[in-house]
Amino acid sequence: MTFIGKLVHFSFDFVLISTCLAGIKRNTGLTPKLDSIQDPHIQGYCLKYLNFGESCYDYTVATCGASSYFVRK
Repeated sequence: MTFIGKLVHFSFDFVLISTCLAGIKRNTGLTPKLDSIQDPHIQGYCLKYLNFGESCYDYTVATCGASSYFVRK
């Protein structure tokens, strides 16, 4: 049971990090430099990881925008 718990915990942490990087990209324009990665397979996985974070960020912003608990200023 502890292996499953740790797997869920690390998965959630990775999603949070990816979403945070997407927020940094949207607000400042800064992105991780993927050109320095030599292996094209790993570079592709990193790009998919960052795109997943942007999808999570978009979903979170849309959900908060539709909520009555948040207001745009």
